[in-house]
Amino acid sequence: MKPSTSESPVLFNLRYVPTPTANFKYNITNLHARCRWLVEEYFKNKVEPIRVKEKSVSQLLAEMSRTAYQGRKLGEAVDVWDNMVREKDLTIIMGLAGSMSTAGQWTIVNWLIEKRFIDVLVSTGANVSEDIVDAMGFGYWQGSHVVNDEELLKADINRYYDVYGKETDYRKMEELLTEFITTLKTDHVYSSVEFLYLLGKFLSKRGVKSIAAVAAENGVPIFSPALTDSAYGEAFLMAKNLGHTVTLDSVKEFDQFVSIGEHTKDIGVVYIGGGVPKDLTQLIAISVSPKTNDEGVPGREGFVRQSLKEYYYPHKYAIQITTDSPQWGGLSGCTLEEAISWGKIDSRGKRAVCYCDATIALPLITHALNERVKLREKAPDMSWLFKDLP
Repeated sequence: MKPSTSESPVLFNLRYVPTPTANFKYNITNLHARCRWLVEEYFKNKVEPIRVKEKSVSQLLAEMSRTAYQGRKLGEAVDVWDNMVREKDLTIIMGLAGSMSTAGQWTIVNWLIEKRFIDVLVSTGANVSEDIVDAMGFGYWQGSHVVNDEELLKADINRYYDVYGKETDYRKMEELLTEFITTLKTDHVYSSVEFLYLLGKFLSKRGVKSIAAVAAENGVPIFSPALTDSAYGEAFLMAKNLGHTVTLDSVKEFDQFVSIGEHTKDIGVVYIGGGVPKDLTQLIAISVSPKTNDEGVPGREGFVRQSLKEYYYPHKYAIQITTDSPQWGGLSGCTLEEAISWGKIDSRGKRAVCYCDATIALPLITHALNERVKLREKAPDMSWLFKDLP
């Protein structure tokens, strides 16, 4: 029932209680006396206005973490990542969606790999192919999203929102990939992680310091479940037309990926966007293997789903940078809290979600990390993933 105009609402014991206006002051005092614990809980951390002065990126983001909205979340993301790289026996997995390499972000990924601020990369095929164009020395150009696209088509110019790339350069990248594929054994069935590791070694010898090359040099595995949904699909077909058919096995890849859960104590995740990279990375928490689901992983703190008597291992740390919203039902906007219901994210762990363009967030976060953490003491050895290569 709504109060009349002569009454004022007062919350008492977390429920609505109408009280006369004359007693308003008394009831407010009474509320504070009875619910002081609740008031103190709500007023723990005061917003601290930012003072403009010379400061590092790390200092700025630390101050932003004490403000509000997405600026606060950006600062919190740095704090979570900082905690991850300082923790022992933790494997950090990054899910990298979209076409970030054409936006000049691929060198940041290289830096994360070299510093071992990530131990595993799960990527779209676009991110680990379009970077090769730049690494080959061709590059991309700043353009405009307001342009005559018919003219671009006639001029063999590909547009990535406000970035231009030459179709001829893209074709040269595909030709290089095809050349590599023709060096592979046709009697071996490859997973994407094996394929990209060998590609990285091939490109490294050529002086093409792409993401795959730097990852191979540093022993960081790259998984790309939808690899053929990119220039790689064209390259595989071109190699096949030359009489050299190479087979990728997605089930082998999945088995290798979830096996990471048997080689680590805890997992931290960083999601740049969503899509397939995020989904695969989420699954490692609940799809270790039939044996470990039933018996558990020695040395890991697991939980048991009572209805199925199966073990699961939610991620201890999580960061998500996205521009999508949860109400559309897609994984790119799915909240980390929703993932708790699946057993994929630990409700007790540290997490941060920032709704921000990754081309803004990623450079700021990584520069802050560079200032805070100079060296990660010990990163996990992932070489076991490549031991069966011919």
